[in-house]
Amino acid sequence: MTLYCGIDLHSNNCFLSVINDKDKRLLEKRLDNDPVLIVQTLKRYRARLQAVAIESTYNWYWLADALQDAGFKVRLVNTAQIIQYQGLKQTDDRYDAFHLAHLMRLGILPMGYICPRDERGLRDLLRRRMFLVQDRSRHIISLKGQYQRQTGQTLSTNAIKGKRFVLPIVGDMNVQLAMTSNLNMVKVLTQQIRTLETVILRQVKRVPTFELLKSTSGIGDILAETILLETGDIRRFKRAGNYASYCRCVESKRISNDKKKGVGNRKNGNKYLAWAFIEAANFAKRHNPKARAFYERKKAETNNIIALKALAHKLSRACYHIMKNEVAFDSSKLFA
Repeated sequence: MTLYCGIDLHSNNCFLSVINDKDKRLLEKRLDNDPVLIVQTLKRYRARLQAVAIESTYNWYWLADALQDAGFKVRLVNTAQIIQYQGLKQTDDRYDAFHLAHLMRLGILPMGYICPRDERGLRDLLRRRMFLVQDRSRHIISLKGQYQRQTGQTLSTNAIKGKRFVLPIVGDMNVQLAMTSNLNMVKVLTQQIRTLETVILRQVKRVPTFELLKSTSGIGDILAETILLETGDIRRFKRAGNYASYCRCVESKRISNDKKKGVGNRKNGNKYLAWAFIEAANFAKRHNPKARAFYERKKAETNNIIALKALAHKLSRACYHIMKNEVAFDSSKLFA
């Protein structure tokens, strides 16, 4: 008899539920987040378990690794797609864990991607770089705002990030100190960003697909790294359309009787890939004549936002074929 296990994982504990093919609950238990204890608890069911479904938004690495090392098949639940019965008055961890196992038994458990263990560190390092860039942008905006309030003039963002930038003396001592603190943070963050970029580029350069992605209009080192590391194994996407959907480059809507009845989950997919292809589209429409012509034509038919999204969709499909077939970008095929 096949068994099914669901784990509702929290920051300091988890709730386990094991059921059989008739939804009979064989195990319901709350445990501390101790991998040895969890593996030991599930060990007697291992031979009959189809898989272990883990529902977590951020802290699943350690548990997935421990279970896989112990010989369990692991499924990472896509929390954005889990649908609960709306008629329920009350739910708790016990029900949530059972619901995961129940959906797995029915074959309708929405699953996410488990990034290979040896690739997670580099992918997360690239995400850390993005967070640092966003932090630096906040300090630059704050510095420019303070300067503009005092003088009515603006400072160049590129100048502020430059090594030779000297902070103008404006306002009183307090204003100057506030501006200096922002500038010091910009300098520190810039140094850290460059360090991360050097380390990431050194490792990604070894992947043949990296240079092929850079042949795409609008894609340089950072965007190619993001696309490569966030995509993972391209073979997990059956078609280019599936990949474009994962990149949030397709419209989300519900149609009935040829009428729009609402929208689906527009955030279902990878937000980092969504950002990467929008950035690539912005660069492509400035530097590639065919991409610019496509954008202008779509813009005339709709508006600039939809036109940019359509161009990002085109580029995502192109990158799918580049990674799958290991070929260089060909704009004549993309914009034929």
